[in-house]
Amino acid sequence: MAIEDTLGRPLEELRLSVTDRCNFRCRYCMPREMFGPGFRFLPRGEILSFEEITRLTKLFTALGVRRLHLTGGEPLLRHELPVLISQLAAIPEIENIALTTNGSLLTPTAARTLHEAGLHRITVSLDALDPQIAGRMADTTVDPAQILAAIDDAAPGLGPVKINMVVRRGLNDREVVPMARRFRHSGHILRLIEYMDVGTGNGWDRTELVSAEEVRRRIEALWPLEPVAPNRSSETARRYRYRDGAGEIGFIASVTQPFCGSCTRVRLTAEGRLYTCLFAEGGLDLRAPSRSGMDDTGILQLLRERWMRRTNHYSELRGSIPTPAGKVEMFRVGG
Repeated sequence: MAIEDTLGRPLEELRLSVTDRCNFRCRYCMPREMFGPGFRFLPRGEILSFEEITRLTKLFTALGVRRLHLTGGEPLLRHELPVLISQLAAIPEIENIALTTNGSLLTPTAARTLHEAGLHRITVSLDALDPQIAGRMADTTVDPAQILAAIDDAAPGLGPVKINMVVRRGLNDREVVPMARRFRHSGHILRLIEYMDVGTGNGWDRTELVSAEEVRRRIEALWPLEPVAPNRSSETARRYRYRDGAGEIGFIASVTQPFCGSCTRVRLTAEGRLYTCLFAEGGLDLRAPSRSGMDDTGILQLLRERWMRRTNHYSELRGSIPTPAGKVEMFRVGG
């Protein structure tokens, strides 16, 4: 039975974080000074098992969820991830399963195995083509050429691949045009994302924000664009295509053009906490009642009540309210 929150938004998509660990230390997500060698990541016993994730997903489908998006941390670090995907793909109500990765572990074999298990789509995070700039953004020595090869290798089964680029003024904004040039005519879809104030540890500074409109103008000065109708009203990216037929490009303007009014997503962390907004301060613990023996009816009621009380629309209020002190960190809910 489909349900709506206090603002009339239905529940349609579940974002599942399968691990809090990552092999990158992106400055806007997991800065190394906060997430260094001494940081305590979740021990195995605190992470939801595949059976627990699958059970909760089935309950979410009873409330309207039809789309899943697997995130992390870096989801490909989760041992035997294809097994989980096959379990989720077997749920009759699920229509689409996607995954976001940094691409460093996305070998041709991994891509083929994920697709065969039931994965439909893949998104790869890549913030620059220049190795030095990419290294500063992600705090990694992985060469962008390796990520580009992974993108091309994944495309046969999981394409068109979406490439997410977070744009920060003074750090990688000069890479906007080279990235657009690289993915024109490629069959892949570059999506340029405004730098957001997710969590409390990324040192967000609004002066580093490059608006999606400014980014679009930079690209359109070279290659004219025209808007494309969204596939769904809840899509986060504003879609465009090149007028010369070179493909599609997207812009995600969470800060300057918030899309809270059409948000139909809920997020479940690796340890089983439910968040109804990327900028939420508190989450609902589902692991404890699940492991203590609560039946499906009881957990379903918890889910229903949490969504129906949902009021979140932080991006529309940003600047007019005090910044929440305890926002959930991006690496826990996967962006």
